[in-house]
Amino acid sequence: MSEQPVSALEDMLSGMSPELDPCPHRYERVSFLWAYLLGWIWLLGKRSCIVWENEGISQIIPTTPSDRSPLFAKISLQVFSDLEGVGLTAAVSTALAKAGIACNVIAGYYHDHLFVPWERREEAMEILQNLSAQKG
Repeated sequence: MSEQPVSALEDMLSGMSPELDPCPHRYERVSFLWAYLLGWIWLLGKRSCIVWENEGISQIIPTTPSDRSPLFAKISLQVFSDLEGVGLTAAVSTALAKAGIACNVIAGYYHDHLFVPWERREEAMEILQNLSAQKG
């Protein structure tokens, strides 16, 4: 991985190298009280993301294909994208939206992570790989 983040849109797109997590994920809500009672032990568990909202805590956690919740695939864009880079989220979400694929984007310090419906993961990967190849 490059030491410096990439900020030019063409470079972000051509270098995104989407990677599919083989494990499905699900979203769930956690009350502030529950999080307080569990404390740091809860935070140390395996989670893909925790978001503190006014209404409570949202978390995205790995699960199994037999989970009855709506399942999502986690696709990580491997490019070290600049947090101030413009257009990557728009380009990726637009490409997926054209195919009717919902896309929830979470930006980490190093990478962007997309959560798409589990049953459409392979189609989403193909779209992202084609988008990257077009810009490369």
